[in-house]
Amino acid sequence: MNYRNPLANARGLGAAGRGFQRWWLQRVTAVALVPLTVWFVWSLAVMSGRGYESVIHWIRTPWIAIVLLLFLGNLFYHTQAGLREVAEDYVGNELAKLLTVLLIQFICAVVGAAAMFAVLLIAIGGA
Repeated sequence: MNYRNPLANARGLGAAGRGFQRWWLQRVTAVALVPLTVWFVWSLAVMSGRGYESVIHWIRTPWIAIVLLLFLGNLFYHTQAGLREVAEDYVGNELAKLLTVLLIQFICAVVGAAAMFAVLLIAIGGA
């Protein structure tokens, strides 16, 4: 028999004991993505029509590379967190849920790392 009240059972904890932390990080990354996405879209609009060399020169600017890395890291973390939440909520079979979550995390990690590596490679002059 469980003598704890429902509030004590639910306070700050999800099924794995990390419910609030996941919820909070997803909200923080969403808020951070607003100005970063506005900056990125504005930058793309400004860069449209310019040549390859101009874009490479732009990425090699240190603060541009740093903001791009922040944008990409935040974007892929937020994406995997959101997709993971959807998979955990809507995939019924436990094995399928586990495989879906693993696939989501793998794809987001690989694509995010490749994008960040590309920015770093350009920024340090390797490309």
